[in-house]
Amino acid sequence: MKKFYWLTLIFLLAAGTVFAQLRANSDAWVSAEEINLKSSSGVFASNVGIVRYGAQVTVLQVSGNWAQVRTQASPVLTGWISTGNLSTRRITGAGSGATASEVALAGKGLDRETEDAYKASGNFNYADIDRMEQIVVSEEDLLRFITEGRLSTGGSR
Repeated sequence: MKKFYWLTLIFLLAAGTVFAQLRANSDAWVSAEEINLKSSSGVFASNVGIVRYGAQVTVLQVSGNWAQVRTQASPVLTGWISTGNLSTRRITGAGSGATASEVALAGKGLDRETEDAYKASGNFNYADIDRMEQIVVSEEDLLRFITEGRLSTGGSR
């Protein structure tokens, strides 16, 4: 009997995971600070617009690791976004007066007190992290690096 309860519990957990995934005609929220909407499901597809952290979108279709979405703020704007940058749970805190990066950190379980504690411990070099965050690599440079290195572009399937 105990085995039956465990199997039922595992089944329910698995079913919950499946239902929490992105699916067509459902709402999702952008979980990255700023993302380019793409014209197709590929890293190097042309950009058609930008969506920011917390923006609500409607999922039109899902193909592999990409979802075609329509923005709620501007329903004429549609494009493709990596599913890793979307959440099926409403993102709260966007527009709360906190910066987008502060809200993104909070979404990952970090807050100002945690950050201050890391700084005080002396075990974390925030200056280097801040410098890294300022580095911007153009898509052209990235594509050239991938091509010259004979790496996979991770394009659509």
